[in-house]
Amino acid sequence: MGGIVYLDSILVPLSLFFTIGYHAYLWHNFRHKPFLTSLGINTFKRRTWLRQLIHHAADDKKGMLAVQSLRNTLMYTILIASITVLITLALAALTNNAFNANHLLTTTGLFGSQSPRIMVLKYGSASIFLVTSFFCSSMAVGYLVDANFLINAIGEFSPAAGVYTEAVVERGFTLAVVGNRVLCVAFPLMLWMFGPMAVALSSMALVFGLYQLDFVATFSSSLHHL
Repeated sequence: MGGIVYLDSILVPLSLFFTIGYHAYLWHNFRHKPFLTSLGINTFKRRTWLRQLIHHAADDKKGMLAVQSLRNTLMYTILIASITVLITLALAALTNNAFNANHLLTTTGLFGSQSPRIMVLKYGSASIFLVTSFFCSSMAVGYLVDANFLINAIGEFSPAAGVYTEAVVERGFTLAVVGNRVLCVAFPLMLWMFGPMAVALSSMALVFGLYQLDFVATFSSSLHHL
């Protein structure tokens, strides 16, 4: 039993630090080498697009296209928030019935410790990340709704209003990305019920998949050749 608890107390924190450390590394590259990351490229393109939109504020077609583009991100963010709520409710129902079936998982040490305190820690840690993801996604929806209104009215106010519009759009997109990533980090913790090995393996698979999406070396090398 001590060895099982030892695996839970070592592999799970290491997996969590691994995923959080990867995102710290991503944030560092985003701040200092933005064109190495897809987030930096998208942010640069979005800011350029908004400045062109502010410069051509009288063009109704571009304003309509901008609202439609933001609507896609808004629908995606609402979907993430809805999925988070559904997973949280399902996790609460699973927690309510987990103690009745934990004897099925104690026959082997692969599933880790099934003590009441560890069970509460398993589902409590995942719930914290899920609630954080829902909070960030909800805030992102609010900012993106405000951004739709501000873009429609961008030609009705002083040019200084364009700076505020850009800030609102960036906050909405940033919170949407944070909500998405926190939800991704919550998935390995939800697999903790299958043991600490499942958390470690899923965390490594998650970081590997996110690395392929976040870092675009081919785009960066093509920029250096220009």
